[in-house]
Amino acid sequence: MTNRVYRIVTVVGAAQIISHAGAYYLAAVMAVPASIELSISSATVYAGLSLALAVSGLAGPTAGKLVDRFGGRPVLIASNLLLAAGLSMLALAQGLGLLLLAYAVLGLGMATGMFEVAFAAIVRIFGKKSHNALVGVTMVAGFASVAGWTISVFVEARYGWRGACWFWAAMNVLVALPLNTLIPLASDSADTAAPAEAHNYTAQPNAVVHDPKLEKYITVLLAFVFASSGFISMGMMSHLPRLLEGVGVPLVIAFSIGALVGPAQITGRILDFTFLRRLHPLIGTRIAALAHPLGIAALVVLGAPFAALFVILHGLGNGILIIAKGTLPLALFGPQGFGHRQGWLTMPAKFAQAIAPFAFGLALTQWGTGVLWLTFGLAMCSFAALCLIAIKPSA
Repeated sequence: MTNRVYRIVTVVGAAQIISHAGAYYLAAVMAVPASIELSISSATVYAGLSLALAVSGLAGPTAGKLVDRFGGRPVLIASNLLLAAGLSMLALAQGLGLLLLAYAVLGLGMATGMFEVAFAAIVRIFGKKSHNALVGVTMVAGFASVAGWTISVFVEARYGWRGACWFWAAMNVLVALPLNTLIPLASDSADTAAPAEAHNYTAQPNAVVHDPKLEKYITVLLAFVFASSGFISMGMMSHLPRLLEGVGVPLVIAFSIGALVGPAQITGRILDFTFLRRLHPLIGTRIAALAHPLGIAALVVLGAPFAALFVILHGLGNGILIIAKGTLPLALFGPQGFGHRQGWLTMPAKFAQAIAPFAFGLALTQWGTGVLWLTFGLAMCSFAALCLIAIKPSA
């Protein structure tokens, strides 16, 4: 990657860490203390996050269309203002009404400032040559969970959950927003901004779909794949320690094993950058879709001693699938209208993520570790859907 690519990747990735930390990961830290002070259940706080995800899904296509028209910089700057406003409202909440309204505003901030818009901003700058930059952004932003939870716990312990909300609101305005102002304007962007990689399949025009009927068919398949992976990822993130306890792992150890998901996701992104980029993104995505069911097979056959292997395989696959949300549509459809298409492609995934904590938790309660067969089936259906897509579709 050139110095310009490194600079933009660092700027966008660092801003993504702050955006995700405040909008996405803060709920896990503030749920219990906020519920006690506001006399509501902690589940209600998570319901607010589900509301934010649903709003984000509904507003996603519009946000993507704005990136296609004006570039990523103004949309990402607007997201920082919206996130800061939502977090400020959350800090001021004295009851359920303002809390839910705050999460609705946060949802608008998420629609204009999460990975989908960051990907669209990168593609708006680098066009067909965006693969390495997309991977780079996810690698930098992969530290959002570690930074978000660690810093939020530290701030909440000293200044309370309201102080944590104010902290991330300030970080959005004082750090993330100035970082996003460094993103080139749309008029400064060029498809030739970065040299084409020798093995960058996204730069090959013969791989782009031109048939409208085929485009709709592939769009439906990809939307299903992203929704399935979003449901599995959010469900695992919400209930993984409890799930591992069900297969015989002591709860204290289950939390330690569950912490391997983050490093495994980053490792998956490194593998994508170093090895899988030599393949068409569709092949890498198929491999990633198999990682979760392979982990389940190891856990079911070999038992609790191999719980860490299951978690690592899940994290590796999920890390690559997150990248695929940007690289695969780019490889199949090209950069034209990328932002608007991203909004529609990821809308079902946002809804799936919104219902996953409740639905997965209910299934875990009713079926116990049998819930693994649900995620196994979803992952295998995703793999099948990916196999229905040709690497070089006819135009």
